[in-house]
Amino acid sequence: MFGMSTDGLSVDDGIRTLLLLMPRMVGRAKKLGVPADLQSLSLAPRHLSLLAYLLFDGAMTVNELAARLEVAPATVSLMVGELSRKGVLERREDDADRRRTIVSIAAAHQTAINEWLGYGAKAWRQALEPLTPAQRRMFVDTLLAYERALSG
Repeated sequence: MFGMSTDGLSVDDGIRTLLLLMPRMVGRAKKLGVPADLQSLSLAPRHLSLLAYLLFDGAMTVNELAARLEVAPATVSLMVGELSRKGVLERREDDADRRRTIVSIAAAHQTAINEWLGYGAKAWRQALEPLTPAQRRMFVDTLLAYERALSG
């Protein structure tokens, strides 16, 4: 692989490296597997994003989750309802505004979800911490641009 040299990397060399790297990364992520007590829940990728926001940012409203996930509040309400019925999430009324529902990860699943998603977070922290804030921004922006190019 390439190290921290000052040599440039051609676009083609970068593409070649990333095309070989991405399947390995996905394969390793899949090997982590879903914790035993979550396997029966049939969690989809969209559920993982929702759980990641709640894990890293704490409890929030359906509208806040919808804004972060960039989907309609009705879509989040359906996911929250589904995961609440399965016991993964808890819903409660906001004491300050009874019309708002606060969503959080159920205490019974907090540890399993933290260990599962936290492993990936630890690896990202190890990769991103040595970079400057500007380098991190460029890396994240590049991944976002790649995602957009795949879907466009």
